[in-house]
Amino acid sequence: MHPHHRPFLALALRLGSALALATLFMLVKLAARGGVSLPEIMFWRQAVPLPLLLGWLWSRGSLGSLATRRLRSHAGRAMSGMVGMMANFGASILLPLAVATIFNFTTPLFAVILSTLVLGEKAGRWRWLAVLLGFAGVLVLARPGAMPISSLGAAAGLLSGLMVAIISIQIRDLGRTEPTQATVFYFSLFGTLVVAPILPFVIVHHSTLQWLELIGIGMVGTVGQLLLTAALRYGTVASVVVMDYTVLIWTTLYGWKIFHQVPPANTWLGAPLIVAAGLVITLREHRQRRAEREAVNEGLVS
Repeated sequence: MHPHHRPFLALALRLGSALALATLFMLVKLAARGGVSLPEIMFWRQAVPLPLLLGWLWSRGSLGSLATRRLRSHAGRAMSGMVGMMANFGASILLPLAVATIFNFTTPLFAVILSTLVLGEKAGRWRWLAVLLGFAGVLVLARPGAMPISSLGAAAGLLSGLMVAIISIQIRDLGRTEPTQATVFYFSLFGTLVVAPILPFVIVHHSTLQWLELIGIGMVGTVGQLLLTAALRYGTVASVVVMDYTVLIWTTLYGWKIFHQVPPANTWLGAPLIVAAGLVITLREHRQRRAEREAVNEGLVS
């Protein structure tokens, strides 16, 4: 067993990251309802973590871990991340929180398509069937029901799912040479620099409560990233990914208690299809990678 393998701790950390993510979406929606523009929300989401990360690294004597020869790769990942953040936050603002969350679950579907087209990986029939099942769920979800959903919000949700899949490939590439804290830091740094020129044109006077919401967006987003990373130190993706779907529980509760929004009836038909598709893809990939490792080990032994 891996010396850091602690499955129950990994599940708890992943559950915490899911709650932090749901809280982030709730705070974004609250801030937008209070009149804060999306560019300003994105600015504070990126700017607040910078001093927190620098202070944490300085206290650990780890500022040297930010040294890198891959600034261009970090910048590219940040640009993709900002597009994804804009889509993600936009969906949270335009849609009921639970519906926006379900669109985020399309990431594994796009990951299969991108890994085939970009990385040349082969996907078996089960994964392709899961992709079809998932997009059938998207069609059910987007179909106008008792409470029609925003077409722009649905498009933002799908774009968010696609961008997370693209970003995952970029992070996998950066992870070959870059420590996690460097990837998180440069994402915040470049993201802040991108949005900063727009800030003078969109910033408005804020109440104390609004400032607390904006600071909370930056802090909760950072905590969520750290918990997500820590979970993968103590457990495999396949063992903890189920906790990601608890975001739907929290966003449904937030939407009901804070925004008085109940997801339309077709949500409960489309959501299980999308969730089931994501789980099938994750489990099939886990089994394939385990089989590949066993084949390599057998080859070394023989």
